[in-house]
Amino acid sequence: MDHLSNERREIVQTLQAPDTRPDPSLRVTRRTFLHKSLLTAGVTASAATYGWFPLINTIDLAWGQTGFKFAWVSDTHLYPKNVNTRFVDKATRAFKEVQAMSPPADFLIFGGDLAQLGDPVELDLGADILKEVKIKKVFIPGEHDWYLDMGKKWEALFGKQPWTFDHKGVRFVGLDTVSRGPDYWTAKKMTDKERMGHMATLDGSVAGAWAGVGRDQLQWLQQNLSSWPKDRPVVIFTHNPLYEYYPPWNFWVRDWREVHEILKPYGNVTNIHGHTHQVLYNEIGKIRSIGMLATSWPWPYAPEGVPALTKCHLRVDPGDHFDGVGWAQLTMSAANKIENEYMMWRKKDHIFAEAQVDSGCGDNGNQILSPRTADREWPYYGAYK
Repeated sequence: MDHLSNERREIVQTLQAPDTRPDPSLRVTRRTFLHKSLLTAGVTASAATYGWFPLINTIDLAWGQTGFKFAWVSDTHLYPKNVNTRFVDKATRAFKEVQAMSPPADFLIFGGDLAQLGDPVELDLGADILKEVKIKKVFIPGEHDWYLDMGKKWEALFGKQPWTFDHKGVRFVGLDTVSRGPDYWTAKKMTDKERMGHMATLDGSVAGAWAGVGRDQLQWLQQNLSSWPKDRPVVIFTHNPLYEYYPPWNFWVRDWREVHEILKPYGNVTNIHGHTHQVLYNEIGKIRSIGMLATSWPWPYAPEGVPALTKCHLRVDPGDHFDGVGWAQLTMSAANKIENEYMMWRKKDHIFAEAQVDSGCGDNGNQILSPRTADREWPYYGAYK
């Protein structure tokens, strides 16, 4: 064993000693691994106990042989260039950085909300910018891509979903969590643009409980995974988180419990999602969820329901539109662990908040599950596909 490996092993043994915490002077910078979703049990529990989850897993994953890498970009929210070039500039930067990865990523997943208002001009612009990326690309839609024409332009450009493929011993699944909103717009005689305007708002009391997987995809998911070995890695891409974070902002899917029932037999499951525009991490049972950054803007943390394992990032500098945003580079290690590196463009030395006042992180550490919130707003949400 070489000197470097010996040194790393000694560091881990020291950090994982009972009742031992890392030196508070250790920093996690914007270019360092921030959150790690482990597809094995044990290490995550000890890390979560002390609240320094990202740091311990950085060390644990440091010496694993790399299996392969892939990239995630989402929530670009493009306007036409004659309206706003700021979001275009950031999307262009992200795709150029993905293409420049060395060694190259095996594929890019775009996680939805390419457009802001579903305008064909916006979607065509996004497709044109994406030509910068020459590696394999797979796509899932966001609500902003969908509700102007109910997904017709999106599917013409990027294909249908759900979809699945196997890659180097991992099953990847892409689900549509945005298209199954209950139809209230027909009765209200809304125009296409009025419908899109409603669905583009963060306020769920206006847009309704649209975020869901739906019975058809639940059945498809169960069938798709039925022949997959229970101990082999499964990675599920969704626009919305597959748990109940904050329903009033549609930071959930309304049938998340049914999704978890299907996934319960599988020991190595990771959900990677967009929509929340923030550093976010959660574990429910054996399922780990990683929330991704947007390239457009960061949303504030919700007033309640922030998962206890989330290490909140600092409030952004409002004078720097490249602050608090970015994309993600992910590694599937040879040890069947997913390692996520947020590629942030923050100019400061670190991104983690030391106190709630620095992040607006709500009730972080006291996650509240309140499914009746959505029921009070949409009493019959469970009846919709």
